[in-house]
Amino acid sequence: MAQREKFVYRFDEGGKEMVDLLGGKGAGLAEMTKIGLNVPPGFTITTKACIAFLKNGGFPEGMMDQVMQALHDLENRVGRVFGDEKNPLLVSVRSGAPVSMPGMMDTVLNVGLNDSTVEGLAFMTDNRRFAMDAYRRLIQMFGEIVYGLPHEEFREKIEYVKKTRGYDEDRFTVQDLQGLIDQYAVIYRKHGKVFPQDPQTQLVESIKSVFNSWNSKRAVAYRKMNGIRDDMGTAVSIVAMVFGNMGDDSATGVAFTRDPNTGEKKVFAEYLTNAQGEDVVAGIRTPKYIDDMKNEMPQVYADLMKTCDILEHHYRDMQDIEFTVERGKLYLLQTRTGKRSARAAIRIAIDMIDEGIISEEEALMRITPSTFDRTMHPQVKTTGRETPLGKGLAASPGAASGMIVFSSERALEIGKTKKMILVRPETTADDVRGMAVCEGFLTQKGGMTSHAAVVARAMGKPAVVGVESMSVNANEKTLTIGGKKLREGDVVTIDGTSGYFYEGELPVEKPTIDEYSKRLLEIADRYRRLGIRANANTPEEAKIARENGAEGIGLARTERMFLGNDRIGIMRSMIMSETAEERKKYLDQLLPMQIHDFVEFFRTMEGYPVIIRLLDPPLHEFLPNKEDIIRQIYDINSGNGNRDDLPYLERLLKTVRDLEEFNPMLGFRGCRVGLVYPEIYDMQVRAIIEAAARVIDEGRVIYPEIMIPLVGHHNELKKIRARLEETARSVKNHEKVKYKFGTMIEIPRACVTADKIAQYADFFSFGTNDLTQMTFGYSRDDAEGKFMFFYLENGILESDPFSSVDRDGVGELMKMAVERGKKTKPDLEVGICGEQGGDPDTIEFCDEIGLDYVSASPHRIPVARLAAARSNIVRNRPEMDQVAKY
Repeated sequence: MAQREKFVYRFDEGGKEMVDLLGGKGAGLAEMTKIGLNVPPGFTITTKACIAFLKNGGFPEGMMDQVMQALHDLENRVGRVFGDEKNPLLVSVRSGAPVSMPGMMDTVLNVGLNDSTVEGLAFMTDNRRFAMDAYRRLIQMFGEIVYGLPHEEFREKIEYVKKTRGYDEDRFTVQDLQGLIDQYAVIYRKHGKVFPQDPQTQLVESIKSVFNSWNSKRAVAYRKMNGIRDDMGTAVSIVAMVFGNMGDDSATGVAFTRDPNTGEKKVFAEYLTNAQGEDVVAGIRTPKYIDDMKNEMPQVYADLMKTCDILEHHYRDMQDIEFTVERGKLYLLQTRTGKRSARAAIRIAIDMIDEGIISEEEALMRITPSTFDRTMHPQVKTTGRETPLGKGLAASPGAASGMIVFSSERALEIGKTKKMILVRPETTADDVRGMAVCEGFLTQKGGMTSHAAVVARAMGKPAVVGVESMSVNANEKTLTIGGKKLREGDVVTIDGTSGYFYEGELPVEKPTIDEYSKRLLEIADRYRRLGIRANANTPEEAKIARENGAEGIGLARTERMFLGNDRIGIMRSMIMSETAEERKKYLDQLLPMQIHDFVEFFRTMEGYPVIIRLLDPPLHEFLPNKEDIIRQIYDINSGNGNRDDLPYLERLLKTVRDLEEFNPMLGFRGCRVGLVYPEIYDMQVRAIIEAAARVIDEGRVIYPEIMIPLVGHHNELKKIRARLEETARSVKNHEKVKYKFGTMIEIPRACVTADKIAQYADFFSFGTNDLTQMTFGYSRDDAEGKFMFFYLENGILESDPFSSVDRDGVGELMKMAVERGKKTKPDLEVGICGEQGGDPDTIEFCDEIGLDYVSASPHRIPVARLAAARSNIVRNRPEMDQVAKY
């Protein structure tokens, strides 16, 4: 005969290693029992039983037989009988998932009471008031949890008694409680229900309700928000009741072995005398603090302090403990790894290293990059009562408030005299000047790798993009959403961490890198293999990157350097030029500006490599919008405006039309511009070499690297490099400069032919934004707004390939490029500089395939340092991936 499956375990049969089967609560109760702490006896029904129940609509065969056998054993251990009228055993029916989901699922207390057993409980305890209070609580909890009766209707009855009697619940008399029980019966009848008097029915229905609560709306939503699997199920622990509502020498409470908000090594606890467990977490009464217990119950306080110390050292982590005090005796009802703030998590990890509780590797594995990231950005401080105006994509973390403006020109006009949020239908490269003076950005269109998102992350400013429910009219200077219309000057608060934005100014908490975060990063640097560089577009961003620990510049986008007020006009004149000589005239004006930029880059990153990408975007991106030019011409021809401007505007319009393309992303850009108009790249290389020579003359050591973008054929790189080598040699003192030439790998063909391209490259740098676009055939801006959400919601894609590298497609191309490139040139330097370079999952992948460095936006450097260390630890010690993460 096949052995039947075991669905029920007594507490003395389990342990913490059985968390997947017994759930967090059941495993914790079993472990505390094992190490000799005072735990009420009981047993746990496994998660497998829950999964079977939810799948089949009923308990698995044999489960209830095992439950009744365990219940009978429990009766023998405590000397009471379930349902006995004179000496009743009461139990709690408590949920407990393998992963902590605080408050998401259900628990029923005092199961086993009815009109008869309540009399036995009163006689047995010589406390009728206590017995009636326990019965009142069961009827209420059973009604709310098992039958779904409205919580508010029960609370109304309690509040009425409190108001008419003039005292709180802990002082309700027997008569008050009997009155409530009678009123509760009315509520049941109103909804067509009757409280079951049979204790076994109570038990069965309570177990069913706890199982069903796994799929409650709040539990499903919590799992989705926290990335918890739906197939785990919840265990159910049946625990002999101990009572915190037996008088002033009894209590219920919750304790954290360290402060969950600050991480301070000090027990943080709250409790209520003469109460039961749900009273504390429900917030219906104001709890007392641990210092009160020291005076009120000194022995219990001492026992609790000792217990906290035992549990923290046993689990080697901060614990969240539920306890009950019955007539002066402490009982433990739960222990689990405590939820904590991001800053507390870091402090606790560092302190536990110093206390010898955990290793440095464990500390690094406990702090996830997302946890660390939360400490790096301002946070909106909400009370939970605020109603958001809307929600978009959380494109760049942080928070900011300010008056809304609808154009970069207006933002520049106001300057830095007021805090502003730039609101646009979508942003373009020309908006960078306005973005620089604003606190954050809000757009109707765009995705996680849209212009607004990328620039916001580079600037370290919050951004909410792709708010499809919002309509932005830049001409009328209005924002409309949900029937509400906001105008320029109205104030909003955006939260780039959650994607919500609010009307008005909400308080914002500013970030700081404290001593504990610095310690953690210093430790991370000792454990990582990957180099960490920065994507920086200006010398100012380079300085921020260096302060955050960057070991060089992995990508300096030179196009951003041409957008300043003193440069954009010259750049446009250069683009409008019709001959190489005319172009050179304007390029000569830009040359000293480029030299100045590069000098500052090199000084900031002294001793580290600086990769400068030559001009990459289509030239039309530096020109005004065609419709705006046509509107200006129309206004002048209508008598509004200066007719002297007309020839320039007409020439500008002709240039815009000449540069128009059906698909600019695949058009005249990158090295194609450098081949057709070589004087542009000549100027940039001349500026790089001259700036490098100047800084070397200052006695500094620098390592300039020149990156040629969008190479898809080795002949492109061969021809451009040959010319630019000549340009470099023409610069005075060029011999002092040890430079490299390389290319950005962003076209699938470049990956496939990397062995040939490597003949002419000293380094490769993956541009994953374009590589992803071309591999998938997705436009990154259009995909986010049109179909990406649908793809993710319906499981067509597991994750957004523009946020984290697509290992099966893009990743395979990257592996191919690394292998083929290094086969041709073993000392080839290979890194990644696309926006994904700051994504922890992508960093892990880059570490796996042997890249030399990753490059991230300046404000993501600390997170990248941590992610690289964690990746290297797991590569060398796979078991470390199982360390608890916060």
